[in-house]
Amino acid sequence: MIQRERLRRTPYAPPMNDRPDEPQPRAYVLGGNASTLAFTSSLVPENRQVTAWLVPLAWTPVGVVLGETWQRVGIAADNLAGWTDQTFDAADERSFVSSLRELELLARIGWSAAVPEALTDEVVVNAEDVPEDILDAFGRAAVPLTQCAICRRTCVRDDFVWNERRLCAWDYHASVFGKRGPWRAEPYEDRLFETLPHAAYVAGPLLEDVGVDAVLAVDGLPDDLSRRLINEAIAADGGPAYLAVRAGNSGYTLLRERPAPPSEGA
Repeated sequence: MIQRERLRRTPYAPPMNDRPDEPQPRAYVLGGNASTLAFTSSLVPENRQVTAWLVPLAWTPVGVVLGETWQRVGIAADNLAGWTDQTFDAADERSFVSSLRELELLARIGWSAAVPEALTDEVVVNAEDVPEDILDAFGRAAVPLTQCAICRRTCVRDDFVWNERRLCAWDYHASVFGKRGPWRAEPYEDRLFETLPHAAYVAGPLLEDVGVDAVLAVDGLPDDLSRRLINEAIAADGGPAYLAVRAGNSGYTLLRERPAPPSEGA
């Protein structure tokens, strides 16, 4: 993780040739909120504006994910602080802004660097201003994002698709693993395994919301063995209803509905 001291001048060393050193890619994070992260790589104004980049964010049950498509914006050089305060409103519990004092210092010295191709721990110069959830995202590759077809929440584009609609993890779990999902009480025929729901992952906390338990998870086994284990579990356990899910690239998760609690008069 890059700390502030990397911004200090290093001792002068004569160049090996006459070509000037290329500026290193760096990003100074201006602020962020539930949907966007803003950074700049230069505080040198051009036509009285500073260029910033807006990076979309998706908050998922397994962490924050950076979007791969950035938007370039121009900010009035004399209103950087006002722009960040207005854009990342404190009313949003996930909003944060960088240190105003450090921002003014960098602007005063004309700090400038190359725009990075990706945001990583190595290029972010003010990591101490960034929340831990977003810092973790710097260690993962950026991915295509979209809006959930139901709630419009920003989500990873192809993690959860059902009936040709791209959903967030919350709506997918509620729709597919809820009461109206494709549950069954008998082992699966071979042809039915081809029609199983396919999810990037199954999130335990979201199963709690729909009253479902994950009773079996298999991965890295031959497909015929995985299917046999699923069917043997269904046949032997005799629970109320089951749903097998393709999870990730090669795994399966077997879900079981929880029995309804006994009524108070029983």
